[in-house]
Amino acid sequence: MNPSNPSPLWQPDPERIERAQLTRFRAWAAEHHGAPARGGYAELHRWSVEELDTFWRAVTEWFDVRFSTPCERVLGDRSMPGAQWFPGATLNYAEHALRAAGTRADEPALLYADETHEPRSVSWSALRRQVGSLAAELRALGVRPGDRVSGYLPNVPQAVVALLATAAVGAVWTSCAPDFGARGVLDRFRQVEPVLLFAVDGYRYGGKEHDRRETVAELRRELPTLRAVVHVPLLGTEAPEGTLEWSALTSADVTPVYEQVPFDHPLWVLYSSGTTGLPKAIVQSQGGILVEHLKQLGLHCDLGPGDRFFWYTSTGWMMWNFLVSGLLTGTTVVLYDGSPGYPDTGAQWRVAERTGATFYGTSAAYVMACRKADVHPARDLDLSRVKCVATTGSPLPPDGFRWLHDEFAEVGHDLWIASVSGGTDVCSCFAGAVPTLPVHIGELQAPGLGTDLQSWDPGGKPLTDEVGELVVAGPMPSMPVRFWNDPDGSRYHDSYFDTYPGVWRHGDWITVTSRGSVVIHGRSDSTLNRQGVRMGSADIYEVVERLPEIRESLVIGVEQPDGGYWMPLFVHLAPGAVLDETLLDRIRRTIREQLSPRHVPDEVIEVPAVPHTLTGKRIEVPVKRLLQGTPLEKAVNPGSVDDLDLLRFYEELARDRA
Repeated sequence: MNPSNPSPLWQPDPERIERAQLTRFRAWAAEHHGAPARGGYAELHRWSVEELDTFWRAVTEWFDVRFSTPCERVLGDRSMPGAQWFPGATLNYAEHALRAAGTRADEPALLYADETHEPRSVSWSALRRQVGSLAAELRALGVRPGDRVSGYLPNVPQAVVALLATAAVGAVWTSCAPDFGARGVLDRFRQVEPVLLFAVDGYRYGGKEHDRRETVAELRRELPTLRAVVHVPLLGTEAPEGTLEWSALTSADVTPVYEQVPFDHPLWVLYSSGTTGLPKAIVQSQGGILVEHLKQLGLHCDLGPGDRFFWYTSTGWMMWNFLVSGLLTGTTVVLYDGSPGYPDTGAQWRVAERTGATFYGTSAAYVMACRKADVHPARDLDLSRVKCVATTGSPLPPDGFRWLHDEFAEVGHDLWIASVSGGTDVCSCFAGAVPTLPVHIGELQAPGLGTDLQSWDPGGKPLTDEVGELVVAGPMPSMPVRFWNDPDGSRYHDSYFDTYPGVWRHGDWITVTSRGSVVIHGRSDSTLNRQGVRMGSADIYEVVERLPEIRESLVIGVEQPDGGYWMPLFVHLAPGAVLDETLLDRIRRTIREQLSPRHVPDEVIEVPAVPHTLTGKRIEVPVKRLLQGTPLEKAVNPGSVDDLDLLRFYEELARDRA
C-alpha cells in the first residue's frame, strides 16, 4: 500500500461490479477458457498476459468477431516487433462497426452537435446506407484494397462515413483536422500518397467561421497522387471546379459490400506529433484495432448498446479513431465539432448534458481549467446519465481527481473517474479504466487486460513502487504492423525497441504500485535529472498550476557543456498577474514544500505562452533543444506546432544566454 494514499477516492458498489461486462466476461472465460474464477482483477490480468493466445481467442468469441476465413492460430510469431496475430484469418472492421444496424435500424448511431445547433442524430440504418453508397462510389472511382484515402475534415458525421466506407473497400484511411495548416497536412499525407481526398470548405470554431478553401487548393496542387477530391460543404459553398459533391456520392440506397481482408491488413495511418522531424506514419491493422478496441471499449469502458459515448477530440488525434470504434460495441457515438471553451469554459459539459452522454472523455487540461474557472458542472447541469468521466492527453493531477469527485458527490452522484494513458502508437490505452476496481487519487486503476505493462530500471529489472521506464513486455494486437516508408523496419525498431531488445519502451516514466495501480510522471525523453535523481515534469505542473496566478507552465532540464544543469520554469501568467518577488517566492516555496528542494527551479521566467503540438500537448523536447543552442529549423518540425512564433521567443532567450 502507498501510505500517503491509503484509502480509495471511489469504489464501485456491488451492483455496478455485478453489472459490468468485465465481470460477465470473466465468469464466461473461466468456464470456457480456464480464466481464474476467483481472486481480484490482478489474477485475471496475470492470466490475460501469461495466456495471451487464450485470452485473445476468448475476446474474439465473447464479442462474436466474424472471421470470414478462420485463423490457423491466435499468435504466430510472437516476437516484437513483428508479432503475427490471427494468421490466415480474414474479416472487415467496418462490417463490425455497422453490425447494430441489423437490430436497431432507427436508433441513433451518431449524435452530432456543434457551436450553432442542438444535437442531430444519424440512425444506424442511415449510417449504413451512406457508407454503402460511398463505398460503391469509391470502387467506381478505382479505389482498391491498400489504396490510401485521406480526410481533411472536422469531427462531423461525414468523417465517420468516409472512414467506414474506406475500411469497407479495404482501403487505408488517414486524416488531419482542418485547423492544421497546409505544411502540417502535407508533412503527413505526402508520406502515404493518397489517391482520394475528402475536404471541407471550412469549419466553425470559437464563434467564427474559418474558410479553408485556399488550404484545400494548395493540398490539391501538392498531392500529385490524388485521382479525385470530394467537397464537403460545411459552410455551404459551391464545389470547386474538378471536385465531386459529397451529397452525390452518399445519396444512393446501397447495402455495403465489405471487402474481406487479412487480419493484419492496414486499416488506417496515424501520425506521431512530429515535433522533431517528419511525423512517424503509424500503420495499424483492421483486425488488431478491431479486437483491441472491442476489449478496451467493451470491457474496460463498459460500453454497450444503452450508452452514449462522448470524447472531446479532433480528427487529428487518435482519440477520434478510438471514439468512432464505440460503434463496435453498439454504442451511440457523440460527435462535437467546436471549441472546448466556447462560449465559456463549461462548454463541453453542456454537450454532455444535451446529448445524454453516459461516458464522457476529455483532457486533463480541460478538467483543471474548469476547476480554476470555478465551473460547477454537476450542480448547474443535468449530468445524471454520466457514469464515467475519463481523461487523457496528460496525467490528471491529484487536484483534478478531487475536484471531479467533489463536484459530483455534492449532488449525490456516484462518479467513476478514469484517468487513462496510452498512445497514438497503439491507438489504445496501456493502463486506465477498470469498472470493477477502486480509484485512488492521482493513480490509473490498473494495466489493461492483455497488456504486459511494467516499470523497468535501466538494466531491464522490473520495479514496484519506484519510478521506471514504461515498457510492454508482450505484443498487443494494435501495435503498428509497420511505419509507412520504412522498408527495412529500422525506424520502427529504433522508436520502441532500441533500449530493451524485444521489449516495447514507450518513453514515459511510470510507477507500478504494490496495489497494482499505475502513476504516470511524464515523458522520459524530457525527464528532469538532478544529481542523478529522475523527476517527472507533470509533478511540477500539478503543483505550480494550482496557483491562481499561473495559467500554464513549462519546465525544462538542460545539460550544459561545462557539466552543469540548468532547470528553468517558464510561466504563462493569468490576466492581471505580475511575476514580482512575492509571486516568485510563493512559486519556489510551494514547490519546495509540496515536492522537494530538488524540484525548485533555478529560474522562473515569464513567457507570452506555452507552445503545444497540434494535438495540444506541451512541447518539452524541442524547447530543450532550442535552449541548448539548436537552431529552430533543426529543433522542431514547423508543421507540428500550434504557434511557431512562440518558439522564436525561446530561441531568442537561448541566444541571449549564450
